[in-house]
Amino acid sequence: MLTINPYYQGIEKELFDIFRSAITQICSKDYSEEQIKAWAPAQYDHAKWKQRIDAIEPFVAVLDGEVVGYADIQKDGYIDHFFVSGNFQSKGVGKALMSRLLTRRIDAEKAYSNVSITARPFFEKHGFKVVKENCVLIRGIALSNFTMERNL
Repeated sequence: MLTINPYYQGIEKELFDIFRSAITQICSKDYSEEQIKAWAPAQYDHAKWKQRIDAIEPFVAVLDGEVVGYADIQKDGYIDHFFVSGNFQSKGVGKALMSRLLTRRIDAEKAYSNVSITARPFFEKHGFKVVKENCVLIRGIALSNFTMERNL
């Protein structure tokens, strides 16, 4: 059974592993090896990652007792992280997370995010439209992504 739960302390490493697997296994079809290494480095700085996760307070997807994805939406409508484990793609996890985000009560009229090339079709399927294409530098390496938004 798939459940979407509030973030809780102690699962930061599992969320990091989901972040890495989504990027290294799934996004590698749209980004180079150099870009993947810059975006999702193998080293894990627990304190820095925990600080990041504590700040965004994501929802956590759990399938049959295993943490398989996570996503957040901030009060201004910004979706900072949206990741599903590379081992659990196309199992309804992303759909369930998106549904939870879009039904969360926030003050914003729009949801928006900076979305990878890989995630763009998924976000479009959920009513998001491209506002602009971006080129961002991560650890000195350029990556393309898209600012996307939709009305809430």
